[in-house]
Amino acid sequence: MSGCHVGRRAAIAGGGLLAAPALLRAQGAWPQRPIRLVVPFTPGGSSDILARAVANELPEALGQPVIVENRGGAGGTIGTEAVARAAPDGHTLLMGHVGTLAVNPGLYRGLSFDTATAFDPVVLAAVVPNVLVVHPSLNVGNARNFIALARARPRGISYGSGGNGSAAHIAMVAFSRAAGIELEHIPYRGTAPMMTDLLAGTIGATLTGGPPALPPVRAGQLRALGVSSLTRLPSEPGLPTLAEAVLPGFEAVQWYGLVAPAGTPRAAIERLNRACARILTGDRLRPRLASEGAEARPGTPEEFGAYIAAERARWGEVVRVSGMRPD
Repeated sequence: MSGCHVGRRAAIAGGGLLAAPALLRAQGAWPQRPIRLVVPFTPGGSSDILARAVANELPEALGQPVIVENRGGAGGTIGTEAVARAAPDGHTLLMGHVGTLAVNPGLYRGLSFDTATAFDPVVLAAVVPNVLVVHPSLNVGNARNFIALARARPRGISYGSGGNGSAAHIAMVAFSRAAGIELEHIPYRGTAPMMTDLLAGTIGATLTGGPPALPPVRAGQLRALGVSSLTRLPSEPGLPTLAEAVLPGFEAVQWYGLVAPAGTPRAAIERLNRACARILTGDRLRPRLASEGAEARPGTPEEFGAYIAAERARWGEVVRVSGMRPD
């Protein structure tokens, strides 16, 4: 990303003098109209919930409405591609996700865009640890017992996810590889129907985000065995991490963040970054995130870009080794 901006600044300084005043005026006046925030999934999921929470707060900082647009399909690639092809003027943004920005490049062959070059990172919004939850019928009280049972019954325990290549799928693949176990994957068309079957005991386990996993745990319907982050959840201090309980160093979290089409004016990105950082760490949104097991981690655009690159390399290798394919 930095090279793109350096090149653009050099062009303005060296020969694009006529374009410079117009560009600066456009940057100074941004935003000039409502901002479109694309969520590449159907309404009601974690990406949508977070996007709407941020969109409700941004108009106060930017002076323009922020309209959330759901464009689901093909594991998030349809909405992601729409933003990649949008005008880079700061008026179209994407609520990116570990799946759309880090997993899909290795999962979907022949994408018409490259997530490594199609977007300018804006801000990492939140990190959501996955929680290993099981149906009580498995009769295991902790992660170590779960792994022992799985080793004794290769492919005898089924787990669900929101679909092939979904965040829950790749997290459980990483967990299974680290633990040396084989589980039976049952893909669903979304997290909600998967959780319905888990509650009914049709499947035995999942490793999914806190928002869908924790409420039935608190209601006594499911049993939580561990969290996939390196630190415990502030909202569930008694729940150990998988790293401390059985797999030292293990981490597999979901994350969300805003990106813009490549070439978006730097002034717009910086202003968005500052506004989102204030919102995400403010008194209105931070407690809500924490209650759902999410942690706000806003940093610089460059830090988010480096994080995306590292995650893309990591999960691309998991996809390659596992041989997983999209639905």
